[in-house]
Amino acid sequence: MASTFSIRHFILGLLTRQPMSGYDIKRYMKGLNWLIDSPSFGSLYPALHALLNDGMATVEVAPRPNKPPRKIYTITEAGRQTLKTWMIQPVTSSTSLKVFLMRLILADNLSHDDLITHLQQRRCQVAAHHAALEQSDNEAIERTDLGEHLALDYGLAVATAELAWLDSTLAELSQQPSPIRAVR
Repeated sequence: MASTFSIRHFILGLLTRQPMSGYDIKRYMKGLNWLIDSPSFGSLYPALHALLNDGMATVEVAPRPNKPPRKIYTITEAGRQTLKTWMIQPVTSSTSLKVFLMRLILADNLSHDDLITHLQQRRCQVAAHHAALEQSDNEAIERTDLGEHLALDYGLAVATAELAWLDSTLAELSQQPSPIRAVR
């Protein structure tokens, strides 16, 4: 799972779209569980409280008839600045795939040029990983360990597919100055 700090940033990104309750955030993230993991309520609410305590978000309690009140969280200007700083951090070899994907999901918070830079940095990271896997695979051919060979083969296939996606997406983004919305 991505770090708690990344979850906080991701929550801030969701709050740029619209004010949300903790339940709304959890439901949205559950839909992406296969991609970025979904925090438990036991980790989501502490993250929301930390955002409140740090002045990154505010909360409004909305009463509801015959139901418990609903807490609606809204991002603050300090939260927007923190999100902006996190979004433009370089993709490095220590940047996890989940953090990369979180930033990609929140691409509307990046300028067109920053998005291209983000994808180019990921491409460099994946290309280096691909080269290392190819070298390991070449060395593993001499061994007879089927499981290791299959795992390396799988890793190469995934890296090859990601490089192809990055190349086509970068080509498309480079041809048009419009936001990612137009690429879909």
